[in-house]
Amino acid sequence: MTKDISRRSLLQSMAAGGLFAMTGTSSNQSPRAAESSPHLKGNINHSVCRWCYNKIPFEELCQAAQRIGIKSIDLLGPKEWPTLKKYGLVCAMGHGAGMGIPKGFNRIEYHDRLVADYEKLIPLAAESGVPNVICFSGNRNGMDDETGLKNSAIGLKRLMKLAEQKKVNVVMELLNSRVDHADYQCDHTRWGVELCEQVGSDRFKLLYDIYHMQIMEGDVIRTIRDNIKHIAHFHTGCVPGRNEIDNTQELYYPAIMRAIVKTGFTGFVAQEFVPAGPDPLASLEKCVKICDV
Repeated sequence: MTKDISRRSLLQSMAAGGLFAMTGTSSNQSPRAAESSPHLKGNINHSVCRWCYNKIPFEELCQAAQRIGIKSIDLLGPKEWPTLKKYGLVCAMGHGAGMGIPKGFNRIEYHDRLVADYEKLIPLAAESGVPNVICFSGNRNGMDDETGLKNSAIGLKRLMKLAEQKKVNVVMELLNSRVDHADYQCDHTRWGVELCEQVGSDRFKLLYDIYHMQIMEGDVIRTIRDNIKHIAHFHTGCVPGRNEIDNTQELYYPAIMRAIVKTGFTGFVAQEFVPAGPDPLASLEKCVKICDV
């Protein structure tokens, strides 16, 4: 069983169950982000992916994030957003729509279902101050990349008027197809950038997952610099192994973070490594500080 199975299961179960029901009172005001820890520099907006800490009760993770200076928790659905507000946190990358990672916008037959889901999710995100909602290309299943681009653009364009009106980004994640997500189509930055250009809206962007793109193409810093206008969000993880982003792996995260800051990027960087150490929250704090340049 791969280390990514928890996230895959989470997203697939979410898709099978449809949108989570909202709880609590909605607001047109964005929730106040947690104040940065005095130990953090404030150049990076830090987030963390919930699925990596599923064994820790949600409110305990919120408390830890607040203490560390993390402003956001990623990959939460609408029913969890009100809890974040209690702790002065946001959800920088929301989910709650779609059919799971393998079934995405590259298939015309899925468009009506996907568009209906996102037409429900986007207004909820806007009401709760969630700036981004995640989406996926889906797997190739024999489809060539040009057809996948064309089909994906057709489906995503149906959402852009609403996304622009509500000021919410629809963000497609770049994932590797070598180790974790075999046959996934949006597995290279150039494919994702071409899709952004075909969709033609500032409200469609990419989630650049540093772990996944190191596996697929490397040249991470140059790629980020060249394509930053199309990137709304970042995820981390060590290569190889997807564990703590320390000096045992091939990516040097301080240099990557400095390059991101230098571009003027104002979005979020979310830790998405799978803790291997005995104290997951201590690992989280350590890795946030590694990225805090």
